Amino acid sequence: MDDDALLAEQMAYYRAGADAYDRQYAEYETLQELLAVVEDLPVAGDVLELACGTGRWTPRLAARARSVTAVDAAAEVLALARARTASPTVQFIQADLFEWQPPRRYDTVFFAFWLSHVPPARLPGFWNTVAAALAPGGKAIFIDDGPAAATYEEVLANQPTPAALRRLDDGSQYRIVKVFHDAETLTDDLAALGWSVRIRTRAGNFIGVAEPPTIPD
Repeated sequence: MDDDALLAEQMAYYRAGADAYDRQYAEYETLQELLAVVEDLPVAGDVLELACGTGRWTPRLAARARSVTAVDAAAEVLALARARTASPTVQFIQADLFEWQPPRRYDTVFFAFWLSHVPPARLPGFWNTVAAALAPGGKAIFIDDGPAAATYEEVLANQPTPAALRRLDDGSQYRIVKVFHDAETLTDDLAALGWSVRIRTRAGNFIGVAEPPTIPD
């Protein structure tokens, strides 16, 4: 399966499972604790949230920001995010993150549990998009699963792109991209792309703050 087909199946999974997505935030205390971490992160100014999903993080970002532009490809999760977030400073956009280009620059680009869904071959392009979206002095902030989370996934072996199998309550199953980034390796990979990054781990997850390469005048 090539990346395009795998990403299409991943999209279908999140569209079909939108109503059940929030269940994990009620079941896992670690996720509840991670939500509170936003208050200690350098979220500031105009914020671009990538892969906002059902909007679990959006209100917390809005409380710290001048404005939030929240983007996701799935209409079903965006509907839930809009219902959760009534702030007039939040704008929602439906767009494919592998094709969409931000029309302006932001002080903060934030994404939670999205980096692990980006195929490795597309990582350099993704980080270039993030860099292009940041205003001078801006920061990228990201939260995701570390390697320990593989224990809770049905990881598929011998795949050209790291993948896992997810199942919904109706018995349907979908393959998704799932890359369990190690904090040290991810730091090295970003440094090789010219980023300055600090990543810390917390209960099997990692929290990163990164600044893009400096472009000479």
